[in-house]
Amino acid sequence: MRRDPRLLPIAGAVWVVALLGVFVPPSAGWCVLVGVVGACVVLGAMLRRRAVRASAAGVGLVVLAAAAAVSITVMVATPAREGAASWDGRVVEATGEVSTSASVGRDGRLWMEVQLTGIGSPGSVRAASAPVRIGIDPADGFDLGATVRVKGEAAATDPGERAALVVFASEASVEAPASGVFAVAAGLRSAFIDRAQRLPEPGAGLLPGLAVGDTRAVSTELNDDMRTSGLSHLTAVSGANCAIVVGAVFWLAALCGAGRGTRVVAAALGLTGFVVLVTPEPSVIRAAVMAGVAMLSLLLGRPSAGAGMLALSASSILIADPWLASTAGFALSVSASGALILLSPSLTRGLARFMPQPLALAIAVPTSAQLVCGPVIALFAEQQSLVGLVANLLAAPAAPIATVIGLLACLAAPVGVLADLLAASAWLPAAWIAQTASITARLPFAQIAMVPGIASAVLVGVVSAAIGVILADGYRAVPVVRGVAAAVLAVALGLGGAHVVLNGPLASATTPDEWSVAACDVGQGDALVVRSNGAIALIDTGPEPEPLASCLRELGVERVDLLVLTHFDLDHIGGVEAVQGRVGAVLHGPPGESGDERMLQHLGDGGATVGQAAAGMRGDLGAASWQVLWPQRGSEAFPPGNDQSVVLEIGGGGVPRSLFLGDLSGEAQRMLERTAHLRGGYAVVKVAHHGSADQDFPLYQDLHPSVALFSAGVDNDYGHPRAETLASLEAAGARVLRTDQQGRLLVGLAGDELQLWAEKQPP
Repeated sequence: MRRDPRLLPIAGAVWVVALLGVFVPPSAGWCVLVGVVGACVVLGAMLRRRAVRASAAGVGLVVLAAAAAVSITVMVATPAREGAASWDGRVVEATGEVSTSASVGRDGRLWMEVQLTGIGSPGSVRAASAPVRIGIDPADGFDLGATVRVKGEAAATDPGERAALVVFASEASVEAPASGVFAVAAGLRSAFIDRAQRLPEPGAGLLPGLAVGDTRAVSTELNDDMRTSGLSHLTAVSGANCAIVVGAVFWLAALCGAGRGTRVVAAALGLTGFVVLVTPEPSVIRAAVMAGVAMLSLLLGRPSAGAGMLALSASSILIADPWLASTAGFALSVSASGALILLSPSLTRGLARFMPQPLALAIAVPTSAQLVCGPVIALFAEQQSLVGLVANLLAAPAAPIATVIGLLACLAAPVGVLADLLAASAWLPAAWIAQTASITARLPFAQIAMVPGIASAVLVGVVSAAIGVILADGYRAVPVVRGVAAAVLAVALGLGGAHVVLNGPLASATTPDEWSVAACDVGQGDALVVRSNGAIALIDTGPEPEPLASCLRELGVERVDLLVLTHFDLDHIGGVEAVQGRVGAVLHGPPGESGDERMLQHLGDGGATVGQAAAGMRGDLGAASWQVLWPQRGSEAFPPGNDQSVVLEIGGGGVPRSLFLGDLSGEAQRMLERTAHLRGGYAVVKVAHHGSADQDFPLYQDLHPSVALFSAGVDNDYGHPRAETLASLEAAGARVLRTDQQGRLLVGLAGDELQLWAEKQPP
């Protein structure tokens, strides 16, 4: 079927201009000028019949007008956003209306977006209007539509982010509860969530996410498994949920004998009701529009019209909210919907050569979405799921059942017996999906680490295109194209097989046996391993589980005898799930928030003995000895965080005398030196705070380290390690080793001599 591509340039141009405007706001004025002037020129040419082709000129006119429209939206919103961002780094009081549903972050806070009505210093709130993101204690749950007041520390966001400001709330209260339809929907959701929580795990926590997009009851472990297995789109209100609702209503209307027009209206009304029920936040509306357009075009047998409708919908959404252009969710929604319209029919025909048509369609839909979304995911994510397609195929039969029956259970909340029966019926497919995620996420090499960016996206895109060519129906008559695709897949499979072998059975074979101190390359964060006589200490876990898991696998580490969590910043504790259930004892710095306590409880539930570290504590690690030098017991000189980082000294038993300084600032370092009476002669020093500029340089002169370890991420936003810190350590006589340039670092001891290994050579 021939498709009309004329609307695609409009969507592409609007997207590019939106990205330019949100990342470089001053450019919006120039884009408006170019768009208006260009539109006038084209319109004048059309009126004077000077256009070569009226259709091409018409498309150009619409492109210029749409580009000007999205730029005007950016210009109108920018002053208010800049006003909100000016409160960066200050304690603020803010009021506003909750505009999104809440989700639990890795820091344990409940995060949601609020449309400001006022902001200022505590007690002095002035009128304002901008989107901000607030993090509150999970005990303070806010419904969409509620008017709230929060106090806390504010931080400006990076260019391109939809929220202009982030507020870490220390106080939060409801000024006015949600009312009208929002209150009714909130009541139905709350009753359904309570009912679901009475069901057993697995499945109880996941069911509200599948049915109404509420993920607060999904455990951190299951959430990670869903992400690893490529099923995370099911735990929130995504295009998949919306497509299921559209398809279900359309099918029910057809079953009742309704005509095509009636079915379309019924599907649209059903989708609208679903959006209201699950909270009509921007991401939900975006997903609903995209999925609705894609599904209706397929159900009506008009994929050619669907492509144009999709382009028009994407353009309209970006004109209304240009900041969606920089979000992964919007890109994935457009990509998945486009795949559903343009690619899945061809894949269905290709697969139907080997299997029944219904089965081919069931496989083609998730396959097309995976193939098209893979390159987009590679732009943003550090991991690519290798089991996503299989997991989605296994979960595909259960997802619509859990969604539809769960929705009915939510709507039936006033009729308790019926709601209980429906919720119990929806529990079984939800449990199936949860088990599918858990099992597939634990398969060997369920995901692969990749550096996010254009290069990774191109690589994934080439492989996805090759798979699409092999499976699709349209390339059978072009043997050259199919031959190239087969060659690409053969190379990819060969390289993938080599990667599996080298990172599986042979992972530790490439690691020297003589190491005793290792600095894992986990990006912008710390994860250091110390080994003595087979006993293992892990000092911090980095920001994500997978990089740490990969490093431990390469080092041959199966169990951690001592886990030291120096403090609770995400770049030091975010990867803790990689060792959950495999830890003997935990030493930690002072916890600051309820989320910290929950994480420690989780480690304890996994069999670890948990205790807070304080200066003077000692112990053994194999044949080595360790002692805690900081923080001082009961000291309130510094709040929990960087300056209360656990400082550990380890030496003996084949381990060179080593000092790990956490994230201490210069002031805390000076107090450490006075209280711990540090003496020189350290073989290895892990430099504090990734090599920031806030150091006590005389301390390093006194320590006189032989090796200085810097743990930092490539091209990180903080400029770590700083040039002056590097120069100071070199002046102190230290050999500088950096994970951002040299990857994983290993230090060993042969007699009295240090041995050093680096994963790669520095530039």
